[in-house]
Amino acid sequence: MVKWKPSTRKDFIRRLKKIGFTPPEPGGRHFYMCYGTYTLTIPSNKEYSMPQVKMLLNEIEQGIRRKITVEEWDSL
Repeated sequence: MVKWKPSTRKDFIRRLKKIGFTPPEPGGRHFYMCYGTYTLTIPSNKEYSMPQVKMLLNEIEQGIRRKITVEEWDSL
């Protein structure tokens, strides 16, 4: 069984691009990425903890209305 793992900011952004998000753009204090009309604010810390990755992915799933499994996330 695959488990959620912490992620670096660079790796997280790379995976979001593979899902279909636009490259990060500056917007005030944080960068943001878009998927259609959905906009995600990217935290500026260099590494994301496991709970933070889960929280961000839950937010993404609600925004793009699509489930992202652990296996899919690991394969990106």
